[in-house]
Amino acid sequence: TGIGLGGMGGGRIGERVVGGEDVKPFTPEEAREIVMSLEKPAVFRNMVLDWPALHWNVKYLCEMLGSKTLQFRMGVKKMDTAPQFETKCSFVEATLEEFLAWNCEPSACSSGPFHSYDSSKYWAYADYKYIARIFEDKADIFQEVKWSDFGFLGRNGRESTLWIGSAEANTPCHVDSYGCNLVLQVQGRKRWHLFPPEETSFLYPTRIPYEESSIFSQVNVVNPDLKNFPLFKRAQAHVVTLNPGQVLFVPRRWWHYVESIDQSTVSINSWIELDTDHEARVEEAITRTLVCAIKSVENPSIDDAWLNPTEVKVTSHETNLRYLNGAASAYLEYEKGSKKELGHPRTHHTERATADSSKKRKVQDNAKLEGCLLPAFDSGLTKAKAKKFSKIPFGLNLIQVLPQLQEGNSTGGRRVESDRGDLINENEEGHFGKLPFTGKPSVMNNEYGTLADQTDPDSQASSCPTAISTNDLLDCVVNPQVVSLVARLLLDRARV
Repeated sequence: TGIGLGGMGGGRIGERVVGGEDVKPFTPEEAREIVMSLEKPAVFRNMVLDWPALHWNVKYLCEMLGSKTLQFRMGVKKMDTAPQFETKCSFVEATLEEFLAWNCEPSACSSGPFHSYDSSKYWAYADYKYIARIFEDKADIFQEVKWSDFGFLGRNGRESTLWIGSAEANTPCHVDSYGCNLVLQVQGRKRWHLFPPEETSFLYPTRIPYEESSIFSQVNVVNPDLKNFPLFKRAQAHVVTLNPGQVLFVPRRWWHYVESIDQSTVSINSWIELDTDHEARVEEAITRTLVCAIKSVENPSIDDAWLNPTEVKVTSHETNLRYLNGAASAYLEYEKGSKKELGHPRTHHTERATADSSKKRKVQDNAKLEGCLLPAFDSGLTKAKAKKFSKIPFGLNLIQVLPQLQEGNSTGGRRVESDRGDLINENEEGHFGKLPFTGKPSVMNNEYGTLADQTDPDSQASSCPTAISTNDLLDCVVNPQVVSLVARLLLDRARV
């Protein structure tokens, strides 16, 4: 499935030769311009062949980390139609040496932290590990990751995360609220299924489980339940197999599902913050406030683990309002700064120079601005950007990730096109549209019956399979488009 992009075998083909020395296919300035212009995922080749981090296979990392333990997420190797969210997984604290023994010599693991997990039935994933934390006593190792080759000066392993997994380890389909993403594949292969922002409604977004900066899809994109999620058949996956030595660029707001193919995989990534993150932080603060307020007053259920394990605790309503006010103030200050520099407008893909580039840079940490500017609510490609995009040098060293052919499409979907080519008009059917509504009846009207007491076990609503749940309500209330509209209304109010 998808397209393979070859390994490192013919890696030096296509490189420029200057003065008898091999030169990377793109200068840092060229690579940065490409990244900041791309609207679709693409793979860079022959850009990292001299990076010391390419030696970071599991055995090497075992030696570097020694007895230090990592948390592994344990998932079941099964073809279920439901995504394996982190709330459904168990966790193991183990050293990389213990992981390597379990993964490569399972017969020798009758004891230890993995002993109750049959490696033929379970996968393990040490995902999202900040290199700055796990190598805090080996700061020199940060320089072995050189994102400066892509034009992001000073960015290295300190601003990167490490992902170590076994075969079939996966990340459920989701979209990141903040920034864009550069991913280096170090060991093994990973398969990526990517979906463009305009197909969000086909992916049934949800904020349960809740995690700041991650919007999950309710669909298992490799084994979809089309009965419950019929619109997903319209989704068009862009599938690519990422090989060692290659770097994948994931544009802003692109959905992605990632799965390890080989027995052991190692990846390194860095999230590049963008100007649009100012607005996104307001939206995330609104979402957090609403989700916590509604879920906190609901009778707790063992089956409803709504807070993702990555979130430490439920924050109070007062704390969440402070986050929201801080994010709104930060956006307005940033907007004020942008008006002072109207002579030098930036597109919404402008990267922000910041010491903290983690995916989850919390909204409360963004109170102080770094003088970035952005035309408010940029809603699409400008003519200048479109022209710039058309000149991107796709070829041997930069490969565009294309939509999967219909006949090989694991989603069973079709390509949806508009008069703009491969971009869907926001008003077309299937994108976020108006909710069907006829009239304005009261929920207490006799025609609809009396509201059932959800706490009553004999209640018809609680026993009815079609009853609307709190999570159903939240899926609508904190739908990304609804939250975007609320953010604009709040910011308009705050400007007065």
